[in-house]
Amino acid sequence: MGFEAGSSSNALKAPSPPREDTPLLGHSPQALSSQAKTFANVFIAIVGAGVLGLPYSFKRTGWVMNLLMIFFVAALTHYCMMLLVYTRRKLESSNGFSKIASFGDLGFTVCGPTGRFLVDILIILSQAGFCVGYLIFIGNTLVDVDNLSTRILGLTPKSFYIWGCLPFQLGLNSIASLTHLAPLSIFADVVDLGAIGVVMVEDVLVFLKQSHAVKAFGGVSVFFYGMGVAVYSFEGVGMALPLESEMKDKDKFGKVLALTMAFIALMYGGFGAFGYFAFGEDTKDMITANLGGGFVSTLVKLGLCVNLFFTLPIMMNPVYEIVERRFWGGTYCLWLRWLLVALVSLVALSVPNFADFLSLVGSGVCCALGFVLPPLFHLKVFRSEIGWKGWTLDVGIMLLGIVLGVSGTWYALLEIFFPTE
Repeated sequence: MGFEAGSSSNALKAPSPPREDTPLLGHSPQALSSQAKTFANVFIAIVGAGVLGLPYSFKRTGWVMNLLMIFFVAALTHYCMMLLVYTRRKLESSNGFSKIASFGDLGFTVCGPTGRFLVDILIILSQAGFCVGYLIFIGNTLVDVDNLSTRILGLTPKSFYIWGCLPFQLGLNSIASLTHLAPLSIFADVVDLGAIGVVMVEDVLVFLKQSHAVKAFGGVSVFFYGMGVAVYSFEGVGMALPLESEMKDKDKFGKVLALTMAFIALMYGGFGAFGYFAFGEDTKDMITANLGGGFVSTLVKLGLCVNLFFTLPIMMNPVYEIVERRFWGGTYCLWLRWLLVALVSLVALSVPNFADFLSLVGSGVCCALGFVLPPLFHLKVFRSEIGWKGWTLDVGIMLLGIVLGVSGTWYALLEIFFPTE
């Protein structure tokens, strides 16, 4: 789960307001990426805060079941990302189609304004959902670091910290261009990867000192819960088209993407399994809450909070560009941005559990974005060429995405409003 550019622009101040059929990404000349750089870009685009909820998901679903989920979701995500690439290549090889730069452009080309609208709505919900998860993590983690239980200025500690972030987020989210946010993005990625590495080492050390009883499989209800968390953790389908466009040897994009997804799946599996093995049934919804109060663990927790704090305005940027394009003529609107930040903060205040919210966003939004729209677009473009086997596969993936989305959303809502633990 990383920055989603499926329906966004890299230039907020265009010479003229964009129309519905205006490509969303600029076409300025740029150096193309090598295979190694593409590997790194895919890794950064997908790996995010969702990994921190994986050990808790392992606890709920069982370690064997969750490992199978992770590798299944990784393979399916790779396949659906390649469906988008194949669909774009087909359309661009036909006469009359301009360059398709993003997921939103592809939706418009295949299904007209309705296609772009669907992509826009899902990207708004997914990106805003990621940011809600960030604020939940920041609030809960700062409460854990301070070990506070009393109210501050009449607010619960979590509410106090989330509201305390709001003025600073209003300032950061007022920045008009992603170019000015690039240093924050690089800093956040470095902190994130370093913290994940430290957490994994801590888990291994704890596991070597003591063992816990662990389960291999859970029930049907937790299956859908775990699938939601896994889908959330691999969300990044909207980056497939921009990343393929930037690669020098485009024929090898599928192989590089597959290698990256396999590496991420192994990392996720190791992170989730070691976290669960280290703490067993005491595994918290955020694995950082299990690290204790030592200097290193406190540093890791604060580092992750800083990472997500500076990542939030970057993740909200596609939301701003879609909303400003649809409601403000494609021009910068400060009050609209501030309103969206306030709404995200209000939602974060009402959701208590980090992992439960990951499952909700993964099921309710990411399943549709990653597993329903790509085969739908592919089927519409290739319907006369793929035969009954191709039809069966595309329709099967769409139905699977719908079933996982509906069932996972239901079970995630049950966990949020009627928790079993």
